[in-house]
Amino acid sequence: MVVAGSGIIGASIAYHLAKSGASVTVIDKLGPASHASRGTFAWLNATWAKQPQHYHALNQEGVSQWKILQQSLNLPLRWGGSLEWFESGARQQKLVGQIAQQAGWGERARMVDADEMIRLEPKLNFHGAQQAAFSENDGAIDPVLTTQCLLDAAIEMGAKVQFPSELTDVSYKTGRLAGIHTSSGNIAADKLVLATGAAADVAKCIAHVDIPQRSTPGIIAITRPMPRLLNRIVIAPGIHMHQRDDGRVVLGEQGGPPQNEAHAIRLAGRPNAFPDRALAAQHAARMLAVATRFVRGISGATIDQVHIGWRPMPLDGHPVLGPSPTRPDVYLAIMHSGVTLAPIVGQLACDELITGTPIERLEPFRPGRNFELVKRY
Repeated sequence: MVVAGSGIIGASIAYHLAKSGASVTVIDKLGPASHASRGTFAWLNATWAKQPQHYHALNQEGVSQWKILQQSLNLPLRWGGSLEWFESGARQQKLVGQIAQQAGWGERARMVDADEMIRLEPKLNFHGAQQAAFSENDGAIDPVLTTQCLLDAAIEMGAKVQFPSELTDVSYKTGRLAGIHTSSGNIAADKLVLATGAAADVAKCIAHVDIPQRSTPGIIAITRPMPRLLNRIVIAPGIHMHQRDDGRVVLGEQGGPPQNEAHAIRLAGRPNAFPDRALAAQHAARMLAVATRFVRGISGATIDQVHIGWRPMPLDGHPVLGPSPTRPDVYLAIMHSGVTLAPIVGQLACDELITGTPIERLEPFRPGRNFELVKRY
């Protein structure tokens, strides 16, 4: 089997396939975690936006499976939960209902008062907020290191990894997949997994299925190591923040890019990097200024990395998982929330690929479904 795409989803599928004894080769146009996985905020969660309940449950399993993988592979994950609140009173009241629903679905989530907020995050300035949602199960990862750990484990079990190696075409014999063509040569294969993220044209050209996406860019800025400022993931008005074990603070853009012609032109080619360091620094400084409103001591941070991450977001917000309706030997695995879903998706996709038996619970996520535009956040 060949897995095209060495982001966190492709790496997890490859790991589970290799663990099952399959012969698997991973290819990537650039290298591990070089696209969406490098530019993700990397929040592991089953939060209020994960709707409906069957999708929420899949994310809960993703979080649980990360804890198992962390123990077996010594992955760089950090737990402690998340705190989230809004400045709008109406939005806060809606959050109360959303958290109550999560709790009813078995999520360890609750609203906490101002005193507990300060106890959980003593170095945060909440600007008078009186309550926040505390989701105890949440965590965060270093997506680049985690992806590499999964690939290294797959390699130890016999998997091959090739990059730079761009998927260009496939060949068939008597109606079945016989091999794939890449920029670095041909590979014999009876199954192909497309874990190609926001590159919608790949699914159309290779799987002969059009997956409508509304992929949007998000900016991630990462500081150099700092003393401990944050204990948990913080989803504050205007900014997302968490601090890794090595002391680096990760800042996630909340509002998205400005909606103007200049930005539309700049983003037309879906770049993963800014055209120059000065522009990257401007965006990072803007995010740092927002973070400084809430975090005492972060104002002097030095930004080390700035990435543009393109979220692979199918139109209805749900994963695309399963064989192409027209080319059943090509299996699609495209989704946002890839960091949360990676371990459970890796296991379920592996099971379907190895056994050839469809898993009923994945039926709502098939590539042949009717896609409707749904925005939850």
